[in-house]
Amino acid sequence: MRGFIDFIREKGVVGLAVGLVLGSAIAKFVSSIVTDIVSPFISMFTGKADLQTWVLTINHAQFRLGDLLSNLIDFLSVAAVIYIFVVKLGLDKLDKKKT
Repeated sequence: MRGFIDFIREKGVVGLAVGLVLGSAIAKFVSSIVTDIVSPFISMFTGKADLQTWVLTINHAQFRLGDLLSNLIDFLSVAAVIYIFVVKLGLDKLDKKKT
């Protein structure tokens, strides 16, 4: 049993598990914040009613800049929330340092 616990601590399995659980639990909430609060706020400055409709068209090719920006904000928000949770709960210290 001790060997199994050492394996988990050395390979960083705890950190991976924490990232997956927190990421899946928080992703929907943060996505809602981005869609319902951040996107309309940015839309006030871009003049578009919906950030998702912000499209750049060049020679019949459409670049969905609004969708890209929304997903980028969503990703950065989820990453920041997970980082804060891991650091505040001290979960970053659970992994055993390799010697």
